[in-house]
Amino acid sequence: MKKVRITVKKIACYRDLMEEYENPIEHSCSMSLGQEFICNGWERPEGFCGSAWDAVSPFVMALAHGAEDLYDGWMKDPRSAMISCNDGFRPVSFLLETMDEEAVR
Repeated sequence: MKKVRITVKKIACYRDLMEEYENPIEHSCSMSLGQEFICNGWERPEGFCGSAWDAVSPFVMALAHGAEDLYDGWMKDPRSAMISCNDGFRPVSFLLETMDEEAVR
């Protein structure tokens, strides 16, 4: 199984939706731009949001097992995917990339 790098590429925040629909919460997301996680396919990396993992893990598993071109040609690198978490108020976009053996060592 291949390792997959997950990189935080964008963090959005929809304050208008939050004000209208969300109950006040103290802590929602601890991701930061450029943050990277390395995973072994099935295991959620330490510090990675559980809810975000639910959204990205099927794609991580597919890439870890050698799948390519998950979007039928949309991605420039067929061994990658751009997936967002399911937070409708502050979605985070993640770049998933299959790692080469040399990059893992």
